[in-house]
Amino acid sequence: MNTGRLGLEGAQAALCQDFLGWQCRLRQMAMRHDQGRPSAGMRPTVILPDGVEFGGITVLITRREPEAATAQFRHMVLKTHDPADRYANALRLLQAGYYQHPEEFSDVLSALFAGGSPACRRILEPGRCVLRFSEHAQTFTLACSVRRPDQQHPVFQATYWHNSLFNPAMPGDVEVLAFLPDWSDAVAEPPTN
Repeated sequence: MNTGRLGLEGAQAALCQDFLGWQCRLRQMAMRHDQGRPSAGMRPTVILPDGVEFGGITVLITRREPEAATAQFRHMVLKTHDPADRYANALRLLQAGYYQHPEEFSDVLSALFAGGSPACRRILEPGRCVLRFSEHAQTFTLACSVRRPDQQHPVFQATYWHNSLFNPAMPGDVEVLAFLPDWSDAVAEPPTN
C-alpha cells in the first residue's frame, strides 16, 4: 500500500487537492475553535456495496511522509501519563501550522477501530466502500478501496499515535483501516472548480 496520490493528473489531481484543502481547513477550525473535536466533515458516512450505511466514523488525513510527525506524536504520548497534558500539547501542535499546507498530505484516509470491531470487519470485507463527507454546504463523495495496513506501516503508525494523543482510554488491541480514493469516480457538490 502506498501513501497516496501517485499518477494523478488534470481534473483528478485538482479534485484531490480541493478535498485535501477542505479537510485541512476543517481540521484547523476544529483545533482552533472546538478543542480538537472532530466536526461533521471529518466523520463521513460509510456506504457499503450492499447499501448498508455506517454513520460518522472519524477519519484522519496523514502526511505523505508521516514519519517525522508520527515520531513527534509518539514522543508526546510517551513523555507524560497525564491525559490533560497530552491533550493540551496535541492541541498546541495541531493548532499551529500542522494543517497549513494541504499539498503535504496524502489522499490515503485512515480510521482506527477497537480490535474485533464488527463495523471494521463489515467495512473491510468487500474491500471497497463509498465515503460521503459533508459540512458547510460542501459534500465530497469518494469511492474507495479499503485495506488493513500492518502495524509497521506508516499509515497505521500515524493513525495509532495521533489517536493516542486524544484518547487516554484507547484499547490495547486496535485495528486501522486505510481508504484509498478512486479520484476518477469522486464527486464534489457543488463542484469545486
